[in-house]
Amino acid sequence: MSLSLKPVEATRGARWVRDGFSLFGKRSLAFSAMFVMFLFSAIVLSLVPLLGGLAQMMLLPLLSLGFMVASQSALLGGPVKPAQFFEPLRGDAQKRRTLVILCVIYGICAMAILLLCDVLSDSAMRRLQQLMSKSGTAQAEIDKLLAEPGVAWAAITGLTLGTALSVPFWHAPALVHWGGQGVAQSLFSSTVAVWRSKGAFLVYSLCWTALVMLFGVLTSVVFGLLGMMQMASVVAMPAGLIFSTVFYVSLLFTFNDSFGGGVPVAAADPAASGPQA
Repeated sequence: MSLSLKPVEATRGARWVRDGFSLFGKRSLAFSAMFVMFLFSAIVLSLVPLLGGLAQMMLLPLLSLGFMVASQSALLGGPVKPAQFFEPLRGDAQKRRTLVILCVIYGICAMAILLLCDVLSDSAMRRLQQLMSKSGTAQAEIDKLLAEPGVAWAAITGLTLGTALSVPFWHAPALVHWGGQGVAQSLFSSTVAVWRSKGAFLVYSLCWTALVMLFGVLTSVVFGLLGMMQMASVVAMPAGLIFSTVFYVSLLFTFNDSFGGGVPVAAADPAASGPQA
């Protein structure tokens, strides 16, 4: 399929978020089931000694691509199901091999970033995970750990390097699946696309940040007034799952706008499965 790289105006960033929520609202249970299944798979993988963490990281490009396939199917009136995570790995052997290579590269780079952050924080990140996994952990213990000198520096480093890693991989899996591009070409095309539309991606990021912060403030105020502050943490978990799912649903719109894609008209063949260039 021929894809055409197009610059995107900054205002489209807010539209991507809105379209993500709109599409999620139409198939909320199906999209949520997909995300929950991925989380369950990630938890199972975490139990595998040594290679479990690497396998988790390697799955992330397939998570984003699977949601893009499902979102495109939903826009065309088709099904949304967990099996769409594996759809890109079926069929063309060359595309499958390229996607696997992308997953391996991403997994190794992501693990390297996590290990670097762990070193910079003197293992505080790992100790924080262990603390938060224990029931009955006092908030004072968590606050003391977060106050350690290397934690802030490790967090800034992780955020910076993680953002840099996401740029070449943002569109790369979709460019392989729908555009038939190779490893190097897809990573390069994704980087160029994100850079050319950096204003839209900045707005997109700011909108997500604002939404999450606004939700946090509102829940704290409402439950604080009701004298039920403990409920804020109870509500936070399902809200986090919804926000995460909507984020992955919205990825298709960033790809379609960046590469000239769009939803086919109603009269088009409903069997079509990729963004139209």
